[in-house]
Amino acid sequence: MRILILGTGGMANQHAKHFAAIEGVTLAGGVDVDPARVEAFNTTHNIERGFGSLDAALAWGEFDAVANVTPDSIHHPTTIAALKAGKHVFCEKPLATDHAKAMEMTELAESLGLINMVNLTYRNVSQLQKARDIVRSGQVGKVKHFEASYLQSWLVSKAWGDWRTESQWLWRLSKKHGSNGVLGDIGVHILDFAAYGAGSDFSKVFCRLETFDKAENNQIGEYDLDANDSFAMTAQLENGALGVIHATRWATGHFNELRLRIYGELGSVEIQHRHDWSKLFTCLGPDAETGTWTEVAVDPVPTNYMRFVEAFRAGKNLEPSFRHATNIQKVLDLATVTDRDRTEHRV
Repeated sequence: MRILILGTGGMANQHAKHFAAIEGVTLAGGVDVDPARVEAFNTTHNIERGFGSLDAALAWGEFDAVANVTPDSIHHPTTIAALKAGKHVFCEKPLATDHAKAMEMTELAESLGLINMVNLTYRNVSQLQKARDIVRSGQVGKVKHFEASYLQSWLVSKAWGDWRTESQWLWRLSKKHGSNGVLGDIGVHILDFAAYGAGSDFSKVFCRLETFDKAENNQIGEYDLDANDSFAMTAQLENGALGVIHATRWATGHFNELRLRIYGELGSVEIQHRHDWSKLFTCLGPDAETGTWTEVAVDPVPTNYMRFVEAFRAGKNLEPSFRHATNIQKVLDLATVTDRDRTEHRV
């Protein structure tokens, strides 16, 4: 399998590293509008060919699939072009900046019979996979309630760099640079984390968004700092469970932390995932009477990268698919509408 890496920013290094580690996979080329950047990227990952545009790479065409690691607003046009050229696509999240674009990408990929997957990276967390298995097996009984959070602190800490001076962070704060804020950037992750863990899709949502003052006139250079920084959401799942979801970049002391608690009639599960460790706790059976929680050991699971290659080799799509990401995008779009209208909406 030959893969083209489209975009050579920070996350592209993860794609290149993971795909190159899979037996039988070759990194066929790298693409970036900046010649120096693509040259440095290709040197780092031993990639022979570099291109200044996707069109140039497609004209060459000697590859099977595209790993699309471009900025969010570029996912749609580049994925459409790759699909029309007959290439399978592994796209970074979010699939697109709105539901209509995501649906166009999904329907095209499905109509052409091409493998289409989205890198919702927290599917790689084995504790989440195990928790889902426990919930779906019925051990917690009917799910009644859930709570989920995604906490980051890069607006108050320089641990990952200085957002005031680095474009890789500044664009995430600016609508005109294609950002949908914390809702679009990490909201997609925690919504997937919650729904996947609870084993049910969303049915209703209501969301509040907030953008805080961060600089004089909320502008740094060409960047208008107008994208949302925090959101708080109430949601109901198709299985009837009611829950709360929130995310922010102002969570001092939490570099990158996801947490999900699922409460059922018979028991509960809790997943804690940080940048440096993950844990799963259960309170099941007789332990529910004493409030006793037990940490559960879990084995690693195949990564999304591995599953994309598996799907290609089997000729059958796997999750997380474009269609799943499109459904999540619909929830994200509705969240913005509910913030504007101040009323709950059905998904």
